[in-house]
Amino acid sequence: MQTDLSKLLVPSLAAITWLASVSSAVQAQVRRTLPEGTVILVQTRQPLASQNVKAGQTFDTQVIDMVDADGFTLIPRGSRIRGVITYAQAATRNQSGVIQVTFDQITVIDGSVYPMSAKLTSTDSAERRQIDSDPNARVVLYGPRGGLGAAIAAAGSTNRPASGILGALGGLLSEGRDVQLPAGTTLAVQLLRPLTLRSRGMAVAMNPNSVFTATDRIRAAQQELARLNYYRGVATGQINEATQRALVEYQIDKGIVATGNLDWRTARSLGLVTTTTAGGDVGFRVMLSSSEAASLRRAAQALSARERGDLSIGASGALSSRRQYAASDIELWFALSAFADNASVYEQVVTNGPNSDGAAGATRALVSAARRVDTALAQANTTGQVRTAWSTIRQQLGAIASDYR
Repeated sequence: MQTDLSKLLVPSLAAITWLASVSSAVQAQVRRTLPEGTVILVQTRQPLASQNVKAGQTFDTQVIDMVDADGFTLIPRGSRIRGVITYAQAATRNQSGVIQVTFDQITVIDGSVYPMSAKLTSTDSAERRQIDSDPNARVVLYGPRGGLGAAIAAAGSTNRPASGILGALGGLLSEGRDVQLPAGTTLAVQLLRPLTLRSRGMAVAMNPNSVFTATDRIRAAQQELARLNYYRGVATGQINEATQRALVEYQIDKGIVATGNLDWRTARSLGLVTTTTAGGDVGFRVMLSSSEAASLRRAAQALSARERGDLSIGASGALSSRRQYAASDIELWFALSAFADNASVYEQVVTNGPNSDGAAGATRALVSAARRVDTALAQANTTGQVRTAWSTIRQQLGAIASDYR
């Protein structure tokens, strides 16, 4: 019986087109949002001194570490955040100098510019507790005792004139020193409003400062923080002031940089992610978000269809009578098809229920299915396009499985 190749060619081309579009989506050329309260660590690029800066003057800072959100790069290292001097007072004989700053713009390394609204905060435990005790207070740098370049404090009110900060700080300003920040000083920038940026592909690997923003991950953190008596609110899956305060208190107690972000280091400390143990067991507590799971499922389905088309196999499973099939090639097609089915089930689990234990099992099962594809791919004679597309899927799985890179 002759096989009508024209009927096989059409779905193959469709699969190629679909795979290209899905691969583009998986590469994360979409916008993602860092929530209000997220802290970004930067270093100053110019010196700042209270005796010679003026209100309205701008200065540049540089992002120290790449900022990832759920495994996707949002702010590459070296991106610039612009600071603005909003109040400056030089030191007198009896009163220390003061500088207040805000941050209004970020320029990523490809030249893209985004407006932002952010304030100064601190990652020092004592300063951060004092700042967080009054969320409506002004946060300023002042000339401290002991010859240090500057200290951070919160006092006064954002609803009153900036000059009122002098009286509110009271005795803290009695040393009579100017603020002296050399270039390269580390500052902590805290978002006052959510910041939406175009993501720039998947991060090569999670770093300690990678930020989790997905609802299911925030909810898991809230539940664990509540169990440990740090958080007393409802597990909404949304970052709010109470959640950030709980994170800061937990980070201070555990000796973690107190950003208030749910970062990789904090998530690991909370037991939300674990690494490989001596016995080879891996704990999977981090999940893909619903949108990421849907993207993964579409990519897996497209890849399975692409491999079937490359093998000239009909949609009904009919093999071509005009070619010979190696067992390894059929094995790869089966493995990709099974993975696509598993990805569909995984999407349902992630979307329809916040059961962390069940989600951990689903992630473990999905990674096991991926390993079967890895084994089959090593033996099969397939195209470079298929291997590249699978590599992209592996990267996404690496964000939720610390031992799968």
